[in-house]
Amino acid sequence: MTLRLVGDIGGTNARFALSEDGRAPRDEAKLPGADYPGPIEAAEAYLAGRAVEEAVLAVATPVLGDEVAFTNSPWRFSIADAKRRLGVERLAIINDFVAQASAVPHLEQGECRVLKEGSPKPTHPAVVLGPGTGLGVAFLVDAGGTSRVLPSEGGHASFAPQDDLQEEVLRRLRVTYGGHVSLERVLSGPGLLALARIIGEVQGRPVELAGPPDVSARAAAGDCPVCSEALRVFSGVLGAAAGNLALTLLADRGVYVTGGLCRNLGPLLDVAALRAGFTGKGRFAGYLEKVPVIQVMRPHSGLLGAAAWRIGG
Repeated sequence: MTLRLVGDIGGTNARFALSEDGRAPRDEAKLPGADYPGPIEAAEAYLAGRAVEEAVLAVATPVLGDEVAFTNSPWRFSIADAKRRLGVERLAIINDFVAQASAVPHLEQGECRVLKEGSPKPTHPAVVLGPGTGLGVAFLVDAGGTSRVLPSEGGHASFAPQDDLQEEVLRRLRVTYGGHVSLERVLSGPGLLALARIIGEVQGRPVELAGPPDVSARAAAGDCPVCSEALRVFSGVLGAAAGNLALTLLADRGVYVTGGLCRNLGPLLDVAALRAGFTGKGRFAGYLEKVPVIQVMRPHSGLLGAAAWRIGG
């Protein structure tokens, strides 16, 4: 038996589990990133002296060499040093959405929710995306009957507004971020908070919000039209971004929306707005009508992808 440490390490939390011979993760735990000086210290705290033969850690940043620096966190580490400190024979550091995409072929039917019906073509490409602390994107392509994952930093592509309100959102975000406003400035937890604040200003009824959870909480309570509108806009932008990615790769297999932010929104995710954003592509609306959009409902699916990842493959 080979015991593997698997991790899904984002900008806010680090999740860890153990996997035996590629089986489903067990003994899952979530550690707040703010409690540790770096991800390896968090992994060591999770292991608490337990020995593992190998590790696959998924990180919320591009993996471009030995030095890994997180995009939305001050954490950084050396892969060689991590291997030494964890005492493993084999170590793979992969992008967090590579892990999310790797999980897709292993999901059970009950772990998915259809947001938009379509006619999937299993041997064609698929898109995997999800808002969280940032916006993750990856692709799945067929490689002789198995799925190969292509990493991406599509979350840092430019936000393209679809109507006058979104144009005003972009204009105001440019004041904060300068000329380039990436998709993840809107499609993320911080982005949802920014949307609500901007929409409140535009509508002349500013809202006091401490953080992203306040937006969904007040929308769920039904006492904040601004927060409800922010979730509608968020859902429409998510659909539009997913449609753009589907067109980029002709992703006839489908689009998978993953991550805890959208999963926790539940009925507050405006499916009608998402569908309208997804198919609103002019002459290619008919093509996108045939592409399904599926939400991954399994919690911590990145750990499943890290367990399934073939080290060296």
